[in-house]
Amino acid sequence: MRLSDSMEDYLKAIYHLQYGSDERVRTVDIASELDVTSPTVTSMLDKLEERGLIDREKYHGVRLTDKGETVALEVIRHHRLLETFLTEHLDYNWSEVHEEADRLEHHISENFVDRIAAILNHPEIDPHGDPIPNVDLEAPVTGDATAVSECDEGDVVVVERVSDRDPEVLEYLADRGIEPGSKLTIVEVAPFGMITARSSESDDPVSLPERIARDVHVVRAAVA
Repeated sequence: MRLSDSMEDYLKAIYHLQYGSDERVRTVDIASELDVTSPTVTSMLDKLEERGLIDREKYHGVRLTDKGETVALEVIRHHRLLETFLTEHLDYNWSEVHEEADRLEHHISENFVDRIAAILNHPEIDPHGDPIPNVDLEAPVTGDATAVSECDEGDVVVVERVSDRDPEVLEYLADRGIEPGSKLTIVEVAPFGMITARSSESDDPVSLPERIARDVHVVRAAVA
């Protein structure tokens, strides 16, 4: 079953929106995620439902069927392996690879994907810390990470993953040495939304506006 690039994008978006939740995904949330109108979403959902890729309940939203989830995971695997390959072998900055992978993910064969995975020694995470679905397209499991915006003063945490959606945010974080694996101490949580953290790699504190802090997911650092 050959799907259009747009169909695959919708399935991927629904997967991200439903991940970790028992709730169905609303049309308005899909529209926001893909920056399209609600009528456009409704039209596409009709097509996806006809192909058995989504389970749709009127007025309650949609969820992916097993078939739809398999397609979504395949596209996500392509995307995250491409991001990793572009970063490690073509010297792309991690802020550049998301859009490039978006363009390529629909147009590569499984043979090509398998070769990329082998060259990369079958990585488990991409440059932003997101887990890569394996060759069996099993749903990747993320840890109990929380956003920096939810941390308290004095917390010592390790960056697990960073959202790859906004290149400017990634550039801002890269310039301040914040990436997966970075150890941070939360120095101050200001009442107006600014969070100050200090990386173990630098003595200089880093100011993170709340909208950026929401994109940085961390786990509590192990006690030495």
